[in-house]
Amino acid sequence: MHTYDIIIRGGHYIDGTGAPSAIRHIGISQGRIALVSEQPIDPALAPRLIAAEGKWVTPGFLDTHTHYDAELVVAPALSESVRHGVTTVLVGSCSLSMVCSNALDASDLFTRVETVPREKVLPILQQYKTWNTPRQWVDFVRQQPLGPNLVSMLGHSDLRTAVMGLHRATDRAVQPTEAEMQKMESILQEALDAGFLGLSTMCLKWDKIDGDREWSKSLPSTYARWRELRRLNKILRRQGRVHQGAPNAANPLQIFQYLFEALGVLGKPLKTTLISMLDLKGNATIKPMATVSAWLTNRLGGDFRWQLLPTPFSIYADGMDVVIFEEFGAGEMALDLKDQLERNALLKDESYRRNFRKFYAQKLSPRVWQRDFADAVILQCPDASIIGRNFDEVARERGIHVVDLFLDLVVQFGRSLRWFTVIGNHHRGHLLEMICNENTLITFSDAGAHLRNMAFYNLPLRLLKLVQETHDQGQPVMSIEKAVWRLTGEQADWFGVDAGKIRVGDRADVVILDPARLDQDLEKETWADMENFGLQRMVNRNPGVVTHVLINGRLAVDNEEVVAALGKEQGFGRFLPALATG
Repeated sequence: MHTYDIIIRGGHYIDGTGAPSAIRHIGISQGRIALVSEQPIDPALAPRLIAAEGKWVTPGFLDTHTHYDAELVVAPALSESVRHGVTTVLVGSCSLSMVCSNALDASDLFTRVETVPREKVLPILQQYKTWNTPRQWVDFVRQQPLGPNLVSMLGHSDLRTAVMGLHRATDRAVQPTEAEMQKMESILQEALDAGFLGLSTMCLKWDKIDGDREWSKSLPSTYARWRELRRLNKILRRQGRVHQGAPNAANPLQIFQYLFEALGVLGKPLKTTLISMLDLKGNATIKPMATVSAWLTNRLGGDFRWQLLPTPFSIYADGMDVVIFEEFGAGEMALDLKDQLERNALLKDESYRRNFRKFYAQKLSPRVWQRDFADAVILQCPDASIIGRNFDEVARERGIHVVDLFLDLVVQFGRSLRWFTVIGNHHRGHLLEMICNENTLITFSDAGAHLRNMAFYNLPLRLLKLVQETHDQGQPVMSIEKAVWRLTGEQADWFGVDAGKIRVGDRADVVILDPARLDQDLEKETWADMENFGLQRMVNRNPGVVTHVLINGRLAVDNEEVVAALGKEQGFGRFLPALATG
């Protein structure tokens, strides 16, 4: 008879609270941490011993901004995150849950925004989606053989569409009736009672609808007026839950509406997290404005956090198919056209090109992309002579305007023209300042989305590498214990989730990693199969870093290998309801 299921021997134990670390020996039994000992544990007391000397033993990482909503239906292992030590993921971000709306609506809301093919997602939802309420969705995911644990927001676009219908929910002249408003409030309350963490909304108008019915309209959440959001926020505020949102990049002043809600003004503060604090190349004012606004809001009694990606924000594009072109009129006109022949005719039109050049030259307009083709490198193209060069260099060589060169190449090569740029978080010193900002959450991986763009599956490892490098250079910006806390206990406590710590009695979500292997290029991209989708996607592979991952006390990654049974028969993870507050 064994005392423990697994013993972890001699690792550098970091418990997720920010407390000092030490060499410890850990015994795991029945899915929980049963013993943390200074003295070695007799290996005969467990059927499995993991030697962790020289490695860090940390809580499993939380990824609190993903878009795995469709993937978890047919590939619930979510192994692309698990292999990097993520043991809890949050779905339902950016107003895009797949809970209340029907299969067709849920697909059309999701697929263009997250660039996952509609022809793959829609049949999956039509086959498997039997739920249309929050409680039914929770019942469904509890039957799924999950890889990581799962937490969720309820998406406002999903909610609005289910109650109003997709057409009315995307009509600027239509607002919900009182009966519809009460129905939305009732569903949101049901979601919170079922354990959802809160509500996610979207005000960014770039995110567009797929399908033939309401093609290229912005998401339904963008059509809501603030009195609608205030009524929904009242329910969140009453139960201490979270509002996750995204301001309209074209209207920076809109942030104040979110901040007033976060403050509560005359009532209880609203726990609010927004996308995202960025050190943008195209707008150097965003970072200081975000820093000051969050600091002031929290000093005045609010509970506000910016989401922060702890790595350069890279963009990959195939021709013009990338969301950054939605931020100005000429780009939006092209992306609104489905038919390639129609789009090419537009791109060749001289009046359209003049318009594009005008937008390209407007350096002071609100922007996320820096609109600088000299800062965009061609990665793939049938014309091999231009690979590895930037567009401006090639345009000068050919004696034409860089916009004309870009449009010519798009017409000629379409999606076979692949290019790359970094739009923000490019300045290392500024990035180090931001990861130390107490008004941020280290998140925004977008895992599960953007198959040909970069979703940052190894986001936690990137933060740990960044902090470790400052230690190696003799100028540490924070302790390793604090860096781990930022990825684990801090987020679990802020969102109200039973996760993020590995003390005696805690659930045994554990990561064992080799810090010496963090010296490799964690930004390097590769391609891997997307299970049960028949697609490939851009991912990360970091050999030797994460050696073992335990989820609820069971090995999900063993000696760097994702366990073959993960997500096949019996899952490792479970749905984690929001913890009671107040």
